[in-house]
Parts: sequence; C-alpha cells; structure tokens
Amino acid sequence: MEEKTDYLGPIKHILLATDGSDLSEGAIKEALYLAQSCVSKLSIIHVLELNAELETEGLKFVETMEMAAKKHLDKVREMAAQDNIECDVIVRRTDEPYKAIVEEAEKRQSDVVVMGRRGKSALEKIFMGSVTSRVIGHTHANVLVVPRKAAISCKNILVATDGSEFSAMAVSKAIDIAKRCGSNLTVASVVPAEILLNVDPETGYAQNQLELMISEMTAMTEKNVKDAVELAEKNGVKADGAVLWGRTYDSLVETANKKTIDLIVVGSHGRTGLKRLFMGSVAERVVGLAQCSVLVVKAK
Repeated sequence: MEEKTDYLGPIKHILLATDGSDLSEGAIKEALYLAQSCVSKLSIIHVLELNAELETEGLKFVETMEMAAKKHLDKVREMAAQDNIECDVIVRRTDEPYKAIVEEAEKRQSDVVVMGRRGKSALEKIFMGSVTSRVIGHTHANVLVVPRKAAISCKNILVATDGSEFSAMAVSKAIDIAKRCGSNLTVASVVPAEILLNVDPETGYAQNQLELMISEMTAMTEKNVKDAVELAEKNGVKADGAVLWGRTYDSLVETANKKTIDLIVVGSHGRTGLKRLFMGSVAERVVGLAQCSVLVVKAK
C-alpha cells in the first residue's frame, strides 16, 4: 500500500526527537511524512547529553558536539523545506535527555513524539530503560517509535488488548488508522505465561486451582479479542482475532513477524514512577524487540 494518507488522524503538533545518528533515519522520514500529510506544526529536538563536569572541563568537545548537532538539524530542515514543511529546531543540553524531550512535548502540547530506536537490545538493557522507554513512561503524548529501516505502509496493523482502559484507547486508535488506510487489522490478546511462572512452588496453587485460573484467564482473553473485533466491525473495519499464549511481549512480537506487520499499536499507562519504569512494561519491551514501528497510545 503506497498511500498512507494522514493515518494518525488530525495532528496539530509533532515533536521529532533525533540524536543525529543514522538510527534516526526512519523517525525523520516518518515525522516529515506526518507533518506534510496532516498539515501539522513540526518541531525537531536534538538533545546533547552532557553533565556539569564535562561542560566545565571539555568546552572544546562541547562546542564540537553543538556544531555537529547544528549541521544535522540544518540537514533535516532542508529535507523539510523540500516538502514545504515549516519547522523549528531545539538544541538542549542536559544529563537526562528524556526529561528535555518530555518537557518540550508538554510545552508545545505535542500530539505525538516521533523517535528512533537502537538496534535489538538484550532484555537486560530494555529492563533498565533507555531514553525512548523513559519518554514513553513520562510523556502525555502518544509516542511513535520507528526503527532505522522500518517503513510504515499501514498495510498490516497489529493491536494488543488486555481489556484495560489503556488498551481500549489503543484499539480505538488502531481501528481509526485501519479505516483511514484500508488496512488488514489483527487484534491480539495474550494469556500471560509470566503470571503462571511467578507462582511460588511452595505456596502456590493446587492443580485444580491452577486449572481454574488458566481457564478464567483464557476466557477473559478470548472475550477481549471478541469485543475488539466486534468494535472494529461496527466501525466498518474487518479484523482477525488472535488468542496467544506465552510471555506477552514475545508473543506479540512473534505474531507481528509472522504476519509481516508494519505497525504495532499498544496502550500504556500515564506517567510512570522510575521504579516501575526500570522494570519495564509490555509496551517498552515490544518497542525494544519489534522489527517494525510501534505506536504507543497514552492515557490522557
């Protein structure tokens, strides 16, 4: 599908976060497309990760970093100008890059933050959190994470639901995108193996209790899928349902790979405490492992 149209719907402001590396290529491309198709205001932020000691003792190094940032931003601005997109650029110095991005998104009332992502990371690294995962955890805006080589065609969309109000927002957004783009929509819900794996073998459940728990979780998961599929069909979107088993994030990513999904849509809680953020959420783990782009829909 070549034409994506304004697949995210009406957007007033987009904040593109770029680090100046090749890993931002996909995010830059997608942010420019969105700004053009949605006639949105675009701001581009480049954060220089600096601490007070480095700024004091490494003035020449800091100046070199700022020159490289300016050169990169000028290049992106030229790309935007070729598509008649007006944009403003922001350079921030901080030892906590995610805070600068979150602050600028709030100041500009951004509808979506578009970011790149490093290559596939070890789970340990994902659990500790990255700039991207921390932005997801703290911003009010939706976050679109685009791997370097990812291309969003909106041909095949996967939305995850667990029946919560947060995933309900993701389902609603996925249905809207599918309707705008004529996409193939898959609704997936997972019977989470991680819950069963965390049962203490000494104080855990008897066999009949465990079987009842599995039965109840399966029924709930099937209902989540059924409800979302019915909602899609009421809105004129044909959707397939998938009840999955396993670790939630692994199951979603594996399904996305099998179905050649080019956009995964997941919900996320509102602002998250650092302790919980470091443990990682399903959304953050999917972002870290998925080969395709991921749209994280935030609770308002």
